[in-house]
Order: sequence, then C-alpha cells, then structure tokens
Amino acid sequence: MADILYTYNDSVYANITNRCNCRCTFCIRSTRDGVGSADTLWHQKNPTAEEVVEAIRNYDFTGFNELVFCGYGEPTCALDVLLAAAKVAKEEKHLKTRLNTNGLGNKENKKDIVPELSGVIDTVSISLNAPDKKKYQEVTRPIFDDGYDEMIDFARKCKGKISDVRWTIVDVLPAEDIEACKKLAAETGIALRIRHYT
Repeated sequence: MADILYTYNDSVYANITNRCNCRCTFCIRSTRDGVGSADTLWHQKNPTAEEVVEAIRNYDFTGFNELVFCGYGEPTCALDVLLAAAKVAKEEKHLKTRLNTNGLGNKENKKDIVPELSGVIDTVSISLNAPDKKKYQEVTRPIFDDGYDEMIDFARKCKGKISDVRWTIVDVLPAEDIEACKKLAAETGIALRIRHYT
C-alpha cells in the first residue's frame, strides 16, 4: 500500500494522486517505486479527500513546519483532494503549504484554479523543465498541445495572487538552456531555483 505522507530531506510530502498529464523523460517514477521514507508511492487506488485529510490529522508533524504536495502524480489532477487537504494542513496543523506542480492545473480543470489555490497554498513551485515550447514538448511530453503556453499563463496568474511563486529546473539541462530559463524568469518576474538532479 502506498504512502500518502512521506518524508524527504527536511520536509513532509503529500502523495495524493498517481494521475499525471505529462510523461517527462526524466521522471523518477520510471526508475524507482519510492522516494525518501516511502517504500512505494504507487497507489493501488488514488486516495479520497477523506483519506488524505485523515492521514494529515493523524500525522505527527513535530519538527516540520511545511507540507509539500508532491508525489507520484500531478496534485492538481486531484484538485478537490488538494484543496481539502491543504485547508486542514493550514487551519488545524498550522503548517505552511507548498504545491509542486507542472503548471497545467488550469488546463486540466478547465478553469482558473488560482483563486482557490491562493486561499490554502503559500508557495507554488512550477517545473519549467525547458526554456521554449519545442524543447518543453520534447522533454515534458504533456497530453496538451499548448502545454508550454498554459504553464506560462498559470505562473503569471499565480504571481498575481500567491506571494511565493518560483520556477524550478534541474541542473542536467544544457548550459544554454539554463541561461534561457534565467532570462524567462527575469521576464516573468518569477524567481528560478536550479535543483541538483539526484
């Protein structure tokens, strides 16, 4: 049975769905079953909002001040679960909340979800993956033809309503792509975090 909550480095993570609208070439889902304290993050059946909320209520967060929504799926593919769980994390556990996302939540849910997120999410971290549409489609392989444009639009909307928004890329990108990502970050006014690939 998959873990709903697991620890990795200094944070607690919530693995709320295995659904994803991308098939990233570098995704760790294709190389291992678990991360951090989790032996497996593959749900036999995606958890309900009630199951995730119960897991949060029963978890001892001593020593942790943030809950990160990031598992073996895209959290915005389970929007109702995400919103309910983040609300409990903030109001009952007094945690900061972070959403690690591919930025396709608006497209996935066919509406602007940012106003709903802004009420329960403190930080949004968006996987940029590539500096332009062509490379993005090749690396991220979203099910949507306009994934890159949707991601940029989502980030801009988040910046207007959520105080901490950031792009992330992994340091395996070619140097010229990293420079192009830095330029995009400057143009959008959104900070860029370069993560080390592990």
